[in-house]
Amino acid sequence: MAASRKPLPNSLVAAAVADALGRHVPPQARLVLALSGGLDSTVLLHALVALRDQHPFELRAVHVHHGLSPHADDWADFCTRLCAAYAVQSSIHHVAIARDDPAGIEAAARRERQRLFAALDADFLLTAHQRDDQAETFLLQVLRGAGPKGLAAMAELQPRPGWRPAQLRPLLGIGRAELQGYAQSHDLTWVDDESNRDIRYRRNALRQQVMPLLAEHFPGSGATLARAAALQADAASLLDDLARIDALEAITADRLDCAVLGRLSTPRARNLLRYFIEQHGQPMPSARRLDEALHQLRDAQADARVRVRLGAVEVWRFRGGAYLAPLAPAPAEPVVWQGEASLWVPAAGVSVQLEAVTGAGLKRDVLAAGEVTLGVRQGGERLRLHAGGPHRSLKNLLQEHAIPPWQRDRLPLLWCDGRLAWAAGIGLDADLLASPGEAGLLPCVAG
Repeated sequence: MAASRKPLPNSLVAAAVADALGRHVPPQARLVLALSGGLDSTVLLHALVALRDQHPFELRAVHVHHGLSPHADDWADFCTRLCAAYAVQSSIHHVAIARDDPAGIEAAARRERQRLFAALDADFLLTAHQRDDQAETFLLQVLRGAGPKGLAAMAELQPRPGWRPAQLRPLLGIGRAELQGYAQSHDLTWVDDESNRDIRYRRNALRQQVMPLLAEHFPGSGATLARAAALQADAASLLDDLARIDALEAITADRLDCAVLGRLSTPRARNLLRYFIEQHGQPMPSARRLDEALHQLRDAQADARVRVRLGAVEVWRFRGGAYLAPLAPAPAEPVVWQGEASLWVPAAGVSVQLEAVTGAGLKRDVLAAGEVTLGVRQGGERLRLHAGGPHRSLKNLLQEHAIPPWQRDRLPLLWCDGRLAWAAGIGLDADLLASPGEAGLLPCVAG
C-alpha cells in the first residue's frame, strides 16, 4: 500500500503539486481527486495528503467503476483501502457503459465520467494528467487537424461550462518517469489497467509504439511536445481576446450579426463564429462544417433561408443575424388533453400549462366538452385572432409575428375538435374566448 506519507525533500512532484495549490486553491477549498488507482492518481493522492498541513484544504476521492474489466471490483477495493489508510473520505460510483455505444467505449466512458464529475459538490476536481499525457493529446490533435485551441491540449486549471467544480491538473508539468521514481521512493503500489496496453485504441498506440520511437530519435520529445501545446494555448488565448473585441460589435444576446462577419477577413470571421459557438456551450464542429456555415452566413442573399447543421445544433440566418438552435424533436403525433393542468407535448419538446382563469383564455366548458389535442403544425392551419375578422393562415401569422423559422415547426398548438384554438406566441381563437366572468383556461408554455 503506502509506506510513507511525506514527500521527499526537493521532490519535483511535491513541488509541482504545492505550486499548483498555491496558485489556484484558496485555503479551506473543497477538493475531490479522481482516483483510478493507477500510478499517476496514486502518486497525486500521496502528495496531496503530505501537503494538507501546510496548505489546508478538504480532500476526498472518487473512483469511477466502469465495469469494463474483470478486475474492476479489485480496483475499487484497492482505492477504498488506500483512502482509508490516508484517512481520506472516498466513494465508488458505478456507471453503465454499453460496449456497442456508437461513440466507442473510450468516448462513452469519458462521457459518463464527465457527467459524474460535473455534478460533484466541490470547488476543484483534481485529475492526475501529466506531461506525457499532454504530449500524446497534442499529437492526437495534430493528427485530427485541430487548430490552436485543440492543439493547446489540456490546461492546468480549466473551468468547464455546466460543471460545479473547476478541473485542476497539478501534475501537468511532470513526466511519467518522474512519477515512477516518486512512487518507488515511497514504496507506493498501484493497479495496472490492462486496457492501457491495447493498441487498438489510438492513444495506447501512440504511447506504446510512437512515443518510444520519437524519444529514441528525438530525446526529450515528450517535454518538447508539451511545450508546443503550451505555446498553442497562448495563441488560443490571443484568438479569444480578438474574438471578444469583435463580439462587442457583432454579438447581442443570442444573435451574431452577419454583416460584421462579412466585413472581417475570413480567418477573423471564422474565429468569431467559433467563439460564438463556444459561448453557447456547444462542441466545435469539423473544419469543413464550420467553413460551410461561415460561407453561407456571409455570402447568402439577404432573403435566403440559411440552415446548416453543426452536430447537435443548427445555425440559422434570420433577418441579418445568425442564431444557434437545437435540432427539432423527432416527429410525434399530437397528444390528447384529459384535463391535466400541464401536459408534455413531445412534438414541440415543451410542456404546456392550462391555467384556470376567469374572463380570459379559452372557454373552459367548450374545451371540456370537446376533444382537445396539442401538437405542432402540419400545414394549412388557420386562426381567427379578432372577432368578426378573417381566418388567417398560420404561415402568414408566424411571419408577421417574426417567429424565427427554427421555432415555427416546433411551435406548440392546441386544437379543439379539429379547430385551431391557440398558437403559442400568436394568440387565441377569438370565437372561443371566455366572456367576462366566464371560466376559462389560458394555455402557455411552461417555464
